[in-house]
Amino acid sequence: MPKEEWFREMFNKNMVSVIREQSLAMEKAGTVTPQVLDYIYELGLFKLFVPKELGGRMVPLPEALRIFEQASWIDGSFGWLVTIGSGGGYFASSISPEVSRRIFSDSRAVIAGSGFPSGVARPVAGGYEVSGQWKFCSGSTHATVFTANCVIEADKPSAAPEIRSFILLPEQVKIADDWRAFGLKATASHSISVEGAYVPAEMTFELAKQHTCFPDPLFRYPFMQFAETSFAAVSIGVCRHFLDEARRMVDLSREAWKASNPDRSRFVTDRLEQADTEFEQAVANFYRVIDDTWQKQIGCVQLSEADGQQISRKCKQTAKTALHCAQSLFPYLGINAIMEEAPVNRAWRDLQTVCQHTLLVSFRETGE
Repeated sequence: MPKEEWFREMFNKNMVSVIREQSLAMEKAGTVTPQVLDYIYELGLFKLFVPKELGGRMVPLPEALRIFEQASWIDGSFGWLVTIGSGGGYFASSISPEVSRRIFSDSRAVIAGSGFPSGVARPVAGGYEVSGQWKFCSGSTHATVFTANCVIEADKPSAAPEIRSFILLPEQVKIADDWRAFGLKATASHSISVEGAYVPAEMTFELAKQHTCFPDPLFRYPFMQFAETSFAAVSIGVCRHFLDEARRMVDLSREAWKASNPDRSRFVTDRLEQADTEFEQAVANFYRVIDDTWQKQIGCVQLSEADGQQISRKCKQTAKTALHCAQSLFPYLGINAIMEEAPVNRAWRDLQTVCQHTLLVSFRETGE
C-alpha cells in the first residue's frame, strides 16, 4: 500500500490534520484535547478488545496492532493512549460477565492502571481492603475505572506471595499530577494512590489464570506477548512519523545545504535511505511473526514456549531497530531539529520514551 494511503483504513485526512494541529497544545497541557478524545470514542478505539457481547469491536490482534501503528504515526501520545486504553479489554475474560458488563457497557468506558504490584490487599469480609501507590497510569484523567495489582496480606510469610488484580472506581482513587517525562507528554501517565479502599471479591481477578468467560482467540494469547506486541506497534508508528518528518526537513534544507556544504545533502539523504530500508525490513519481519503466530491461535493451536520467545524477541528487535534508525539520523538534521516544538523533535522524544519501556528493552544481545 502506498505510504500516503495506508492510514486511510482507519483515520481520514481531516482527522489526521486535526490531531497533528492540536498535538503541540496537547503536549503543553499534558493531556489530549476533548476533540481528540471524542475521535477515540467515535471510532470505538478503546473497545478494540472488548467482546461484542459487551458492545465492543473484538478486533483480531494483527489488525489492532496495525491500528496502533497508524494512531502512533499520527501522534505518539495519541497512539499510546489508544493502545493502553484498548488493552484493558483483555481483562474482560478474566472478570465475571456481570462485572464486565458494568465496566465496559458505557460507550466511553476505558481502564487505566499499572501492572506493578505496589499495593497491599488485606482480606476482609466479602472482599479486600486495598492500599498502595502505582506509577505510570496512562490515561488517568479520563479513565472510568482503574486496575492495580496488589500483594495479598497473609498470616504467614510466603516465598511466593499471592498477587491479584483489583478493579478500583474513580472515587476511590487519588491522582497525583506527576508525569514529567520528556516524551509522550500528553498521556497523563500519572501516579495513583488508594488508602483503605474496600474492593468486593467480584471486583478482583487473576490475570495469570486461563481465560474462560469469552471464547475469542485473543484471550488465549499470552498476556506478556500481547503487551509486547502492542508496545512494539507503537514504536513502529512513532518511528514512521519521525522518518516522515526527517524526510521533510531534508527536502526543505536540500538547496541550502548544497550551497553551504555540497557533501551534506548526499550524506544525509543516504543515511535516510539506509534507515528507511532497515526500518521497513524490520517492520515486515515483525508482522510476519505476528501473523504466523496468530494463524496458529485462530486454528486452536496452543502457542509453544518457543513461539512466545520468538514473539518477545521480535518485539524487542523491532523497537531497537526503530530507535537505532532515529538515532542514526537525528544528529544530522540540523539545529532546527533540537527545538522542542519541531514535529521531528517531538517524534524523536516520543520514540525514546516508548522504547524505554521495560518490555521492549533486551538485556542481552539477541540475533535471529
